[in-house]
Amino acid sequence: MGGNRRSPRSTCRWAPTRLPAPPLSALPYPVRVSSETPSPPHNRVSALTLLVTGLGLIAGAALWLFLIGQADIRYSADHDETVPMWHRWVPPLVGILLVRLIPATPHAGPREPLAGRATGRGAPCVEALALTGLAVLFAVALRGLGGGEPAHTLLKLSLLLAVPLVLFWWRRGSGAAWTVGRQKPELRNRWAPAIPVAAWFALSYTGPFALPYSDAATTMDALTLVLTMTVVFLVNSLLEEVFYRRWLQTRWEAVLGAWPAIVLTSLLWAAWHVGIQGEGDLSLDLASAFVNQGVIGLFLGYLWSRYRRMWPILVVHGLINSATLLLGLLLP
Repeated sequence: MGGNRRSPRSTCRWAPTRLPAPPLSALPYPVRVSSETPSPPHNRVSALTLLVTGLGLIAGAALWLFLIGQADIRYSADHDETVPMWHRWVPPLVGILLVRLIPATPHAGPREPLAGRATGRGAPCVEALALTGLAVLFAVALRGLGGGEPAHTLLKLSLLLAVPLVLFWWRRGSGAAWTVGRQKPELRNRWAPAIPVAAWFALSYTGPFALPYSDAATTMDALTLVLTMTVVFLVNSLLEEVFYRRWLQTRWEAVLGAWPAIVLTSLLWAAWHVGIQGEGDLSLDLASAFVNQGVIGLFLGYLWSRYRRMWPILVVHGLINSATLLLGLLLP
């Protein structure tokens, strides 16, 4: 009686206990929002282990590919052309540096402690683990089914969209959901990501690191081209960024912090590409995916973590899937 009551212990030992925080606009004084989501104290060992292991996998994959003479990697599922793997590193690494140099404003978005609100025990870790399981299942099932259509689209729509929506609906109905905080962004922060995105595009598609342009669009009529690019954007760019960054990474950020979540999500996102770009050797295919999509995923993840805007990651992902096609059409 009269003593402090302890909050119920989380059913997920990684999940921190959270107190609801007021929106920054309601505070009577300016608040500087950190660009990094700090991991809770009892999660720091797990976070550091995950961060070091994940970055080690990317670095180790690059070193192994170099040593065995496989430094040229396939960069698209549409053809077998290759580029030196470091050509794929420079644009995203420059983009990450620019994201770091252009700070988020105080109203950047849902940062710690405003990253989210747990309405029940075990959130957000339970949801993060469930989504991680779906990401692994998607990668394994896609490779097992050969990576072609309609398996690719059906698996993506079911495992990355339908099942997560059912999961969120069920947890919300049971009072155990984790909801993401929302804030109105300042105008400067809303458009600040344009600088790193523009730099990434310029380095990726012009100059010495530019990918070869494709002439595939010249063989299509205008209607087919528009319909194809629309479907590709919705099924690939939009759906993947919603699942991997908005849903999965955001929840792991609330559990482990920004960079461990970014690295984990990037590796999971890279791994599924083995199903459509792999050549049959699993270890070689995973290594190629880690040094290609894994590094690009770090840029996408940092854009999302830093600014909490969907448009930058959708623009980058959309251009990854369409830029060489459009540039080949416009600049034959």
